[in-house]
Amino acid sequence: MTGIEVLSPGPLTTVQDLGRPGLAPIGVGPSGAADRASLRLANRLVGNHEDTAALELTYGGLRIRFDAAATIALTGAPCPGVAMNGPVHIGAGQELVVGIPSEGLRTYLAVRGGFDVPEVLGSRSTDVLSGIGPAVLETGMRLPIGTRTNGFPNVDLAPPLGLGPAILRVLPGPRDDWFVSDALATLVGSAYVVTKDSNRVGVRLDGPELKREVHEELPSEGMVSGALQVPPGGRPILFLADHPVTGGYPVIAVVADKDLDRAGQLRGGDTVRFCL
Repeated sequence: MTGIEVLSPGPLTTVQDLGRPGLAPIGVGPSGAADRASLRLANRLVGNHEDTAALELTYGGLRIRFDAAATIALTGAPCPGVAMNGPVHIGAGQELVVGIPSEGLRTYLAVRGGFDVPEVLGSRSTDVLSGIGPAVLETGMRLPIGTRTNGFPNVDLAPPLGLGPAILRVLPGPRDDWFVSDALATLVGSAYVVTKDSNRVGVRLDGPELKREVHEELPSEGMVSGALQVPPGGRPILFLADHPVTGGYPVIAVVADKDLDRAGQLRGGDTVRFCL
């Protein structure tokens, strides 16, 4: 079976598809691509089903070698040195080197046929919090390429999805009444900065404090992607794909599902705003 050899994995490269939703009752988070729209686009460009396993590159830096000729596509955060948002034909033995993205954080690499790694609970996604799914890519690792495809699209170049300003729509959360009366107004009326200790579990934000009215301990309750959980320090954490299924801090608001892909591209130092 043909595949790729990892010559350098970059800061963090994982296998991702559209995840394993619906398993929270047994303690398993959704995982999957942090930017689902970019994953879907990459797969469409090479004639795969939208949920086919691809690679999610965090801050670029990937270098791989192909055993045989292949067709690939890269989407998401734009990286120098490679063609983006269109099918690219790779020769047998050819190396692919992906640079550091000029904006955004996560780039998606789909190959026609998909990466044929074993499924775990119905998904090939790597969950970095629980350790479920394929291992994070390391130098010397080999990944097989599958054969499950759709018809090849008649597309040379797709318009980039675009990042644009990070303005995320929110709905009031289940515990917004645990905060002072103007806390939600503070959240949507202020700019927050993404800290460098953010990851696939959550985006940590620095900015105005969201003060609590209720200071009791909150029993652990279910969490969802997009939840803005507020620890005692008052600075929110935006949960992403690998978030825990339960949490013990109050959730002041929840980011709209349609805006989670943009949230998945936030990198340290970016400014983000919220709106109702």
